[in-house]
This record gives sequence, structure tokens and C-alpha cells, in this order.
Amino acid sequence: MSQKSIKGTSKLGEAIKSRRQELGLTIEEAATKAGVGIKTWCRYESGESIRSDKAKGVCKALNWRTLSNESDSNNAEFNLEEHRNKDAWSQYLCDQFGEAVAISFAIGSDILLDYINEDLDEISRLPKGSHLGQLSVSMMKDILPEQFLMLYDYDFLYHLKVEVLKLRRIAQSGNPIIAHTVLQELAIYLFSEESSFSMEVMLSEMDCNDLDGLDMLGNWPFDLFDDMDIITCLYSQNYLTEDNPYHFDHWTEEQFYM
Repeated sequence: MSQKSIKGTSKLGEAIKSRRQELGLTIEEAATKAGVGIKTWCRYESGESIRSDKAKGVCKALNWRTLSNESDSNNAEFNLEEHRNKDAWSQYLCDQFGEAVAISFAIGSDILLDYINEDLDEISRLPKGSHLGQLSVSMMKDILPEQFLMLYDYDFLYHLKVEVLKLRRIAQSGNPIIAHTVLQELAIYLFSEESSFSMEVMLSEMDCNDLDGLDMLGNWPFDLFDDMDIITCLYSQNYLTEDNPYHFDHWTEEQFYM
């Protein structure tokens, strides 16, 4: 299903660029604050259209109330049905953890796909065997576990993209979302992390504070996994030896809930 978007114009693009510079933000900083990739932000500044679900993040980054003078974003109404119609809406997550979690999954997987596609494009221009650490700008480089940075090559990124798309198809089907591999756990954890900013903006500027599952935001992946091993092993500055199930060599092995 196609995403709704705000029509881009050269005037809007110039205004976004001017405001970013006025705030003293680099493109990288603005993109991070908005929850989008570097190239996506550059397209906004060149006057291309902005997807509706990204507009709030752009406003937040620029300290704007709205992208248009025609309406006040604080008066925007939350439309749950619009979110239910997203490609990655999971009725399973909605039933298990609440509507807010299902929205988090859909938004977070959108953002992660943007990041992956941008880095795939960049790394494809480098010699075979190049890794994310060689990119001057990379959103994925900053959010993946640091220990294995030099192993994140084109093949890895493509494999991660396949897993993200698989999880989105499972979500759309309404089937249970179960992580069988570390790579799937990692993808789901990043969905939650990367959606957090967009969810914060949406909740603060739209009338949606009565959503089910708000208390689960940020924690639902751990309930889904039944543990916090993804944090303990990959994001706690521990050194993992090759025999550890969370070592990079084992990320694609089916280990859980088999």
C-alpha cells in the first residue's frame, strides 16, 4: 500500500535547509533528530515530497509546529485506521501488547529499511569486501553492535534487509512474530529503538494518548524474546568469543523457539 505524502516544493526545501542552518545543525544531526536517513533528508532539502509519517520528525528536528502554515499540528487527529492499513501492521502484536506496539513495529521497520537501503547504495560503490566502517556517513554503523563493525559488508546488509522484509510479511499476515535467530532479534530490537523518536513526537503532538500498550513502548521486544540477552550480549561492551551464541558467526543460526 502506498504511503501518503506531503507534496514537496522548492520553496519548502529551501525553508527546511534555511531552518536547519539557522539552528546550527549539520545534515547528519538533523536527519538523526528526524529519524530518517541522510539521503532522505537531502531529498527533503531539494524539494522532494515528504512521507506523512516522517513529517512529524522533520518538524521536531526543526522546532516547527507544522510543515505548512495552513494548519496547526497540535490540532491533528490521530487516525488508528491509517496505521492499521500500513504494510507492516501486526495484529498479533496489537493483540499481545497493544496498538502502540504495533505502530512502533510498523514505523520502526520503515525507518530501518530506509537506513539499510541507503547504506546498501553507498557500500555498493566501494570495492568488494568493504564494510560500514569505511562509509563517511552511515546510520547503520551507529546502531549496530560495535564489536563486529568490520564484518558488516554488502552481503550482511542484504541479508538483514531480507530478514526485515520477512518480518514485515509475517506481521501483515497476522501470524505470531517469533525470533528464531539473533539477526531477527536484532532487527526487532532496532525496530523498537528507531521508532522511539517518532512515537514520542506523535504522542506529544497528536491526540493519541489513550492508545493501548503505551506502557510497553521500549520494552516489548524483551517480552517477545523472554529475555534481555540482545542487550546483555551485544550492547553492554562485553567481548564475545566465537563460542558465544550471540557472536556474529551465529547470527543466522536458528537457535530460539525451535
